[in-house]
This record gives sequence, C-alpha cells and structure tokens, in this order.
Amino acid sequence: MPHARPQQTKGKRTGRDMSEKTLTRMDLSEAVFREVGLSRNESAQLVESVLSHMSDALVRGEAVKISSFGTFSVRSKAARIGRNPKTGEEVPIHPRRVLTFRPSHLMKDRVAAGNRK
Repeated sequence: MPHARPQQTKGKRTGRDMSEKTLTRMDLSEAVFREVGLSRNESAQLVESVLSHMSDALVRGEAVKISSFGTFSVRSKAARIGRNPKTGEEVPIHPRRVLTFRPSHLMKDRVAAGNRK
C-alpha cells in the first residue's frame, strides 16, 4: 500500500509545506568537507562538536547567539490551566523550559528575499 500524505486541514500548515528538503547533520559535514577541506571524518566531528557545544550551553540556560543568523534561548514557562479543545475539560499544564529561536534581521531579510524569487 503506498504511503498516503496526511490530509491537510483548512488554514493549518505543516513545517514541510515550503519544501520537502531537510538539511541534515550529514549535509552540514559534507559542506564543511567541500568548503574547508577537512577529511569527511574530521568534518563530521567538527559539526558534532559545534552542535554539542550549542546543546550544552542551552541546557545550562545560556543563550546561543550566531551573528547574522539568530539567537537560540531557553525560556521558562509557568504552570497554567489549559483546556482540551475536544472536550472542553480543564487540564493543568506543568511548568517547563522551552527552546526558542529568534532569527536575526539579516536572516529574516534573506528568507523574505527567497519569497520574491
């Protein structure tokens, strides 16, 4: 049986609507391999190291700022009462930490320019 795409509801968009391509760790390490000239193994290790440093900083609650790209930060959200949209039943939402990304103005401009192509 062929894999069916999930039916899209009116007004709802999934993150994959814009394009089916996803940039992966392997793509990043391949780009480092081509651009920098490190071996494929060294390129993969470099990408892993950068991502690990970023993850560790975020776990510690630090912001990760990448010039001309954007800022990753962790935000603490307080406990609150939510509502189940199907039943209307009130449900407690526990306090939690969430990861946020705020793109730089340069990144926003680049993405907007891509819309005009």
